[in-house]
Formats: sequence, C-alpha cells, structure tokens
Amino acid sequence: MIDILKDILPYISGLYTLPWILVGFIVTTVIGKIFGRNKVDRVMNKIGLVLLYFFIPLLVFRIFLDLFEPGQVTFVIIVFAVISLMYIIAYYYARYIASKNKLKNSKKNLFIKTMLTNQGRSSAFVGSAMMAYWPIEAGIMIALVGIALFAVIPYILSKMHERESKKTKEEHIKVLPWFLKLYPWYLIAFVISAIALNLNTNITTADFGEIGFILKFYTVLTIPAALYYVGASIHPRDLKISEIKKLIGIDKSEEKEEHWSWVRSIFLLTVIITPLIIALIFTTLYAFSIIPIAWFAVIIINTFLPITSTNIFLHPYGIDKKSTAHSVTWTTIVCVPIVVFLITIFEIYI
Repeated sequence: MIDILKDILPYISGLYTLPWILVGFIVTTVIGKIFGRNKVDRVMNKIGLVLLYFFIPLLVFRIFLDLFEPGQVTFVIIVFAVISLMYIIAYYYARYIASKNKLKNSKKNLFIKTMLTNQGRSSAFVGSAMMAYWPIEAGIMIALVGIALFAVIPYILSKMHERESKKTKEEHIKVLPWFLKLYPWYLIAFVISAIALNLNTNITTADFGEIGFILKFYTVLTIPAALYYVGASIHPRDLKISEIKKLIGIDKSEEKEEHWSWVRSIFLLTVIITPLIIALIFTTLYAFSIIPIAWFAVIIINTFLPITSTNIFLHPYGIDKKSTAHSVTWTTIVCVPIVVFLITIFEIYI
C-alpha cells in the first residue's frame, strides 16, 4: 500500500496539481445541472471549511516540522511587510477610485471594504503549488496570509462597520461565526507547534516511518483537493462572451454598469497594479543580492495569485458579494496561467 502511495505522490505535487482546477469546474458544472447549482454551492462551502480546518493546518505543520530553520525569521518579517503593503495599496487605490467615481457614504464604505477584502490572495489554494519547489517559503506565506485574511482584515472591516453604524444607527454586524474567528489562531498554533518540535527535538516526519509518510501523503493531497475547490467556485454563466464584454467595458448597456466598474477596478488592482509595485521593489532587492532567489520567487508569484474564493466567507461584514464572486472567477482564469508560467520559469532558473 505504501509503495502505491509513493508512486502516486509525484502526480499530486507541483504543477501536476493545477489541472484539478479544470476538473473541479467540469465536475461541479455537471453535478450542478443534475442537483441544482445553489445546492452544490452550499455543499462546496462546507467542503471549503473542511479544507481550511483539516487539511491546510496539517500541511503547514508538516512543512514547518520538516524544513523550518531559524534563519527564516527574516523572511517572516519580509512577508509580513509585503502583505501589509498589499493592503495599504488596496486601501488607497479604493479611496482614489471612490473619489473619482464620486461615491458617498455607505456606497463608498461598501466599495472600500470590498476592494480591501479582495486583495486577499489564494495562497493556501492555488499558491500551494509552490510548495513542491519552495516549501518553507510558501508555507510561511500561507500561514501569514491566513492570519491577515481571517483575523486582521475582519477586525478592520468590523471597525469600519462600527463607525458606519454609529452614523446610521443601524444594528452593528457582529463578528464572523466563532469557527471562522478561531481559524487564524488555530492555524498559527500548528505553525508554533511545528517550530517548537523542530527546534527542540530535531525530529521530522521521516522519523515516524510509515506513519510519517502517510501524514506527508495526506497533506500533499490537500493541494489537488484545494484546487478542485477553486475550479468548483467558477460558474459557467460568468464565461459567456456577453460577460467578458461587460468586464472589459465594451458592453455598457446593463443597468448594473456600476457592478462591472467595481469588478474592473478590483481586477486592475489585483492583476496589474499590485504585482507591478511589488515586482518593482523586489526585483531591485534581488538585483542587488539583498534577498535570495527563493524568497524573490515566492513573493512575486504570490502577488500574481488569483483572489481567494474564501473571501466569500467575509460577506457578513458587508462586502459586495456579487463583485467579489466575479472578481474571484476572472482573476482565477487570468492568473492561473501566469502563475504556471512563473513557477516554471523560476523552477528552471533556480
């Protein structure tokens, strides 16, 4: 049995995992035709929670247990700075667009919250393909992005809504369900546990023999499962020519033109503006040999990752759900080929 799993392992790692996006899209579309798309989407939301709680933390635990080194603390600081910069870019870009489009009051706040939230990238899902090449760096990125997405950003959104509620005397929206509020600390607990074991005992999964390999196989299985989930979140109706025309601004006949204006702004922020700024900074740092190539690769690839579909979980904070759904779909379609290209180029170069 173990020998069979060892033969399978190479085919569920690295770039071999990315076709599972297409598999997830096709299978979910077919099942949706039979049972109804709304019912399938509700099931997929539950599957997303299973991945977040029972796969991603163990994957990160295994990576930090096997590969963490004290010298990576510097990279942790750099990743924290990169994530902070990305959200700062999103906030000021959102304010600029809101001012340009003369958005006021609650509409302005809705737009800013939606833009800010959708700077969150699919590091734990699409970005997990990087783990086959730069596992510890990608693991650090996944852990810190998870904390930003499920702890820092919800706190900011909550404060924004609290301030807005005082002005409008509306009922204050409470925090996320406890299981989502708990998630970032649950995730970081696995990271801390793995680092503590690594530094104090020097044990790795290899020391556990077959059980260690089964843990490795289970955690590697996370990646195609997560990418299947990404593909399942894409709706066929979003791929029509008429929808593409709305996205790029050719068709402005729809009543909800403002919706597509928001999607375009999010798309420009995540696919063009943020990657260009981050690339300019870190290409300079790499050119002067200030950071190693592995750090450079993971940071650059992360900025080109599509928007994470788990942003939908933040809908209770008042983000625009439809704009988020369309932005997730189109950044996935555009960015996944870019990510594949970048991983291939960096892997060959390194």
